Amino acid sequence: MLVPLEWLKEYVDFDADFDTFCERMILSGSNIEGVRHYCADAEKIVVGKILSVEKHENSDHLVVTRVDAGGTAPLRIVTGASNVAEGDFVPVALVGGVLPGGVKIKKSKLRGVESEGMLCSASELGFEDKVIPVSHKDGIWILEKEYEVGADFVEVAGLRTRVIDFEITPNRPDCLSVIGMAREAAAVFDCKRGVPNTKMVGRHGNKAEDFISVEIRRPDLCLRYIARVITDVKIAPSPWWLQKKLMLAGMRPINNIVDVTNYVMLEYGHPLHAFDIRTIEGGRIIVDTAEEGESFTTLDGTARTLSADMLMIKDAAKAVGVAGVMGGLNSEVAGDTKTILIECAAFDADAIRLTSRKLGLRTEASARYEKGISPELAGEAAERVCALAEQIGAGYVTEGAVDVYPARSARLPAGAGTVPSLSRTVAGGALLRARIELRVARAHKVLGARIGEMAMASYLRRLEMDVREMPGRLEVLPPHVRLDIKGEEDLIEEIARIHGYDKLESTLHRGNSRATVSRAAELRDLARETLIAAGYSEIQTYSFVSPRGVDDMDAPASAKERRFVRLLNPLGEENSVMRTTLLPAMLEVLGRNYSRNNERVAAFEIGNTFFGGGERRLPEERIALSMGAYGDGMDFFRMKGALELLFGRLGIQADYEAERAAALWHPGRCARVFSGGTHIGTFGELHPDKAAHCGVGTRCCIAEFDMAGLIEKADIERAYAPLPRYPAAERDIALIVREDVAIKRIEDVIRGAGGHLLERARLFDVYRGPQVADGMKSAAFNLIYRSPERTLTDEEVSAARDKLLAALERELGAVLRDA
Repeated sequence: MLVPLEWLKEYVDFDADFDTFCERMILSGSNIEGVRHYCADAEKIVVGKILSVEKHENSDHLVVTRVDAGGTAPLRIVTGASNVAEGDFVPVALVGGVLPGGVKIKKSKLRGVESEGMLCSASELGFEDKVIPVSHKDGIWILEKEYEVGADFVEVAGLRTRVIDFEITPNRPDCLSVIGMAREAAAVFDCKRGVPNTKMVGRHGNKAEDFISVEIRRPDLCLRYIARVITDVKIAPSPWWLQKKLMLAGMRPINNIVDVTNYVMLEYGHPLHAFDIRTIEGGRIIVDTAEEGESFTTLDGTARTLSADMLMIKDAAKAVGVAGVMGGLNSEVAGDTKTILIECAAFDADAIRLTSRKLGLRTEASARYEKGISPELAGEAAERVCALAEQIGAGYVTEGAVDVYPARSARLPAGAGTVPSLSRTVAGGALLRARIELRVARAHKVLGARIGEMAMASYLRRLEMDVREMPGRLEVLPPHVRLDIKGEEDLIEEIARIHGYDKLESTLHRGNSRATVSRAAELRDLARETLIAAGYSEIQTYSFVSPRGVDDMDAPASAKERRFVRLLNPLGEENSVMRTTLLPAMLEVLGRNYSRNNERVAAFEIGNTFFGGGERRLPEERIALSMGAYGDGMDFFRMKGALELLFGRLGIQADYEAERAAALWHPGRCARVFSGGTHIGTFGELHPDKAAHCGVGTRCCIAEFDMAGLIEKADIERAYAPLPRYPAAERDIALIVREDVAIKRIEDVIRGAGGHLLERARLFDVYRGPQVADGMKSAAFNLIYRSPERTLTDEEVSAARDKLLAALERELGAVLRDA
């Protein structure tokens, strides 16, 4: 919000230098993004009068002017501007002068003719093109009245000033106005705030209802509509003081009628709109929604297609404006307009936001409406715009107003009791204004400081709140513009702002200061550390994905991966659902890296997945782990090694089962992983066809695990045992078993039949070859026997081994291999 300092000072006269003002405002929460100093370094720029204009003898686009700049003799100045004429008053930069920005003016020759200065445009004096009036946007600045020739132009035009760019947060629409910022400054510096002049002369005999009637058919979307009528309108440029304020505040002056509506919008923060009353058929204003598919041309000349939920301003026959966004070209104020209708209305914030978004049309008006505007403010803004129109001679205001206020009867009467919150709504959408109870003890506890009850009341009154002081509490009624004040905590925040955050005493944190981490977070961090140590890099991908990723996995229709949570308003098909699996994103990352000639990639991601819960159930959110790798000899067993390292660190007992049916995986090079009978994940080599589809031209391995399942099965508690006192006895056995007998099954039998003396059994070889019959395989295990009480004899070890071999033969048909 651009706020000219001189405009602000019209309403609040604070006693502080500029730097102190900025510092105190920032500390109170009104952050300042920047300050612009207009004409701070300008020198020797004076008012000049053009005495004559002649063609340049050596150029078709230059003219030679004689200018009276208050010196002893007229100056000859060459210019390329085409809008200068004899008798015009213009700003002149004299030789030796300095323009804003530090440009120095020197005597020069243009096409052989000496130029003794420079005629200035508004842009050369520091204004942006977007705020310069159209009449001299592309030429010299022609002054609207006669000034003393030779006078300092910067001084007489009041251009040596500052403009403050305040950063306004979305919850403070009241500060999108000069009066709003004056209210803040008055509170910070504890001084009185002035009010604009709303005194009008008026003309007896004509009343607003003689010209117009108003009907609100959607009171849920239009909370209030005020119509004022101004007659005997004279369309003309606005006076310079008004134009200057608009330009400094970032708006282009148009004409006196448009300018006063924009002026009041910047002053009060309430948008207004002017209609040519000749275009309002039937003398009726109807506030209703549009017809589906209706076409409407806005003031910018663009034909827009409307939907049935967009609120429109209509007359008896047609639409004349998009409520809260932009007026229509068919009701524009023209040069010959004599009577205008001023609209000052309060619309539903959500409705305006949706309309603006759907139309792709954001204006100064919609930006304010969509943040919320009090219906009470409409009356004040309507009075001000009418008074201002009379003050500048733009026309005469008729008596009275057509004020349709459906929510008026729903407002609380004066003296209503307290309620804990202000943010309740009643019929018509009006805010239920009620007093908020503030407990002094609660404020002390929240702030960690003891601010006196009288001081609290004083701070709130400085913010123009009505305060009743009760024993141990305050009953507070915020002003109607403070829609953000909804409860006790908001009042406490206001007290802290005005008291000064920098004045609150620093206190030590009370309570247990020891940082604690949940078990789940600890295990996730441990998994990250382990995989990074195994050579994998962590990645993060988007949660919003395309459903095509699951299609590429050939997941069946009944698969849980197809239980999508769909976005109501996605940016596009590529981001239309929330991910149910991390694998498509991992494959995309692997393919992108392969296409960029990265020879080796090993990556993992720990992230949330989301599953739709049906019509009556909330979506389910589960954390998952995905891994992907290619290059550097990556295969099934190398990824299994990394997983075993992970399982070891997490204390998970993992069992593996071959997976041969899944279309995503390479047949025979994929395994499902179980722990305690629960499936916790799958890993293996990607099918070559799928790898090629993803853009990976080499062997590629992937994995996906239910991280929540890993956390549930994890056991990181470690029980330490002393070093053994007695030596171990080792035996190697090579077993011949059927090909279909899983190694895991053999290991289970060994552990079950090994007895208490068997300390460890480790597979070290699997052989298929000439010495082994077809359909059979040889599995070799290293067995370690030990007793904690004594050294074992060969007889004891042999007896234990024989018992083990008998169990293997009985349960699996396994026999010792001869050679």
